[in-house]
Amino acid sequence: MNSWVFCCVVFVAAARGCSGQCRFPPSLWCSSFEIAEKCQVTSQCKEWTYPSINEAKPVNFTLYYESLCPDCRNFFEGQLNLAYTKVGGIMNLTLVPYGNARERQIGRKWEFECQHGKEECVGNIIETCAIYLVKNITVYYPFIHCMETTDGLPEDAAAKCASKFKGIDLDKIMGCSKGSLGNELEHQMALQTNALQPPHTYVPWVTLNGVHTEDIENKAETDLVNLICQTYQGPKPAGCKKEENNQLHSCQRN
Repeated sequence: MNSWVFCCVVFVAAARGCSGQCRFPPSLWCSSFEIAEKCQVTSQCKEWTYPSINEAKPVNFTLYYESLCPDCRNFFEGQLNLAYTKVGGIMNLTLVPYGNARERQIGRKWEFECQHGKEECVGNIIETCAIYLVKNITVYYPFIHCMETTDGLPEDAAAKCASKFKGIDLDKIMGCSKGSLGNELEHQMALQTNALQPPHTYVPWVTLNGVHTEDIENKAETDLVNLICQTYQGPKPAGCKKEENNQLHSCQRN
């Protein structure tokens, strides 16, 4: 790292306050993505010493799921959370909570029938409203992940999880989920799901850069970190490494 870049990175890090996890001398801060992440200078290192990373687009990964499907919840707890934690910086993650539900229009509203009962519809809409209202995935993903890994009724899980994370306005989310806004937002999730080509036949169902194949699905269910890393065209972050996990199953569409 040249002296000018070194001074810039040190100055910015000093102004922000260096992370307690950083136990490396400043001369090594940009030597690897792992060290840069620990020392909280990733953006500076990317700008000044890794210009090629700005040319690589993040991998678009979309998960189509339903809130109470056991296999979807296992995917959240296992492969998805591992990938989001390790390589979230090179992922553009989109969540679509609808799954194998059906809808029909009654007057100006939509009525939803969900595979795992009415409570699943409640959970789907709560999570849809969280996505719409919060907008920032770094805020709403931990909330939704918490809901998907918490037993009990979705409303109880939402209340419990909202208390754990900043930026989650439970009253607004619940108000949305019980009103016309949530109803219309979930209809949009239905349209997005029903537009899949090929049509989905189970959940969790994933697309990688807009494409679904059985090979992509199998790789996502067994080693999502590696799938994202192999697809990404830029310099690989520290989280890119082989992870061995048991393959998950799926909730078949009726």
